Amino acid sequence: MKSRKNYIEIMDTTLRDGEQTPGVSFTPEEKLHLARTLLTRAKIDRLEIGSARVSAGERDGVKAIIEWANRRGLIDSIEILGFVDNGKSVDWIAECGGKVINLLTKGSRRHCTIQLRKTPEEHYSEVARDVKYALERGLSVNVYLEDWTGGMREDFGYVYSMIRALKDLDIKRFMLPDTLGIADPDEISRYFQWLGNAFPGLKFEFHGHNDYGMVTANSLAAVKAGATGIHTTINGLGERTGNQPLAQIAVAIEDMTPFTTGIAIKQLQHVSDTVQNMSGKRTAWNTPVTGSDVFTQTCGVHADGDKKGNLYANLLLPERFGRSRNYALGKLAGKASLDKNLEELGMELDEDTRKKVLAEIVRLGDRKKQVANTDLPFIISGVLRTPVHNRLKVESYHLESRSGCQAKADVVLVFDDEKIEAQAVGDGGFDAFVKAMRKALKGKNISFPKLLDFEQRIPPGGKTDALVEASIMWDIPGGKPLRTIGVDSDQVVAAIIATEKMLNQVVK
Repeated sequence: MKSRKNYIEIMDTTLRDGEQTPGVSFTPEEKLHLARTLLTRAKIDRLEIGSARVSAGERDGVKAIIEWANRRGLIDSIEILGFVDNGKSVDWIAECGGKVINLLTKGSRRHCTIQLRKTPEEHYSEVARDVKYALERGLSVNVYLEDWTGGMREDFGYVYSMIRALKDLDIKRFMLPDTLGIADPDEISRYFQWLGNAFPGLKFEFHGHNDYGMVTANSLAAVKAGATGIHTTINGLGERTGNQPLAQIAVAIEDMTPFTTGIAIKQLQHVSDTVQNMSGKRTAWNTPVTGSDVFTQTCGVHADGDKKGNLYANLLLPERFGRSRNYALGKLAGKASLDKNLEELGMELDEDTRKKVLAEIVRLGDRKKQVANTDLPFIISGVLRTPVHNRLKVESYHLESRSGCQAKADVVLVFDDEKIEAQAVGDGGFDAFVKAMRKALKGKNISFPKLLDFEQRIPPGGKTDALVEASIMWDIPGGKPLRTIGVDSDQVVAAIIATEKMLNQVVK
């Protein structure tokens, strides 16, 4: 465990609190994969991997992670939520091989008296009992004060008395949740200062929720006011509006405070993508740091400023996260935006042609057409009224899908004037098509890229025959990801058009 003076510990609870996101449940295998990724690649300090006594599946997942962590010498980084239940949670965790319990207690008088129907003194006594029992069984103990911000607002004396009753026990950390996301940064600063002055030497951590959209500001306020740790989830997964997103607070601490974390900033995009894939919950396009469009400049003025002196860049440079700056092509695009995209494609245009191409891009943007840089050759050919010569063309295909059977694809393509036929089966029509294309191009010295992301867009209120826009992101070995777009009234055909565009970029 790191112990530098200005070091802020990160405890990630994606595998516990993140599973409270509606519709999210990780399998034991997924939990193990995520635990390995978060600890070894993202370099998170500690993980809360589950809750005691939830289910047989939870036990299996917890035990698998603990076995792996023991082999890697990381067992002290694994934590499990437990309850004040006369030692049952302690036993469950100990029998799974766990070494750390995060004991959930009531941090407000209202929760104590209404939900538990106990007096504060009764609750303090039961918490102390379970803490002592956990210590006897060889566990380290952290204590959550659920609804802590509510408790501080309504009855500071309750919170003070509870911590005073527990402070002489060997509790490693007091974990302070803004359970309902009700606080603002001024409150968080004030509350941490109160507790820091009242109990010097104790470790207090902040566990924020995002109901008012304040979570990163609140976490930052906690850090500046003396918090020794911050709790996060990947992509802000969690109940209601979710928890503190890891990426945002890790970067904010590094860039806006004298404190530091051990987070591997370069891995934030990877872990975000991994959790999106496993959870089925996509992040918004404008999510700070990890959103799909946050490093895309749309305004031509911005592209011009970047070209002349990187005038529209801040510390959040895309290269920090293994990404690159993009310049959108649409009705707001200017000459600099077009030049940036032409440069990527290795193309040059004379001034008159460039003006005409830009006018066509703006015209398409006015019609709400999305333009990718891979569409530029087709736009240029239309302006110049010259045909585009592609080395690869999908001449024909036949797709067949039936219930109870795998989809089948028969493909005929022409590559450098050679006609090639191939057949394949797959999990759906597009998967079968891609497998047939891989088979057809085998031996042609073409690396078929891995598909990174796939989106299809149908206009709101569109009919069953509405045009569908398929946007596919491809992983180009040795280069930046490539996005291609296909449009057709058939969803699979739109994806096939996008795939054909990609292949012609790869083989040119």
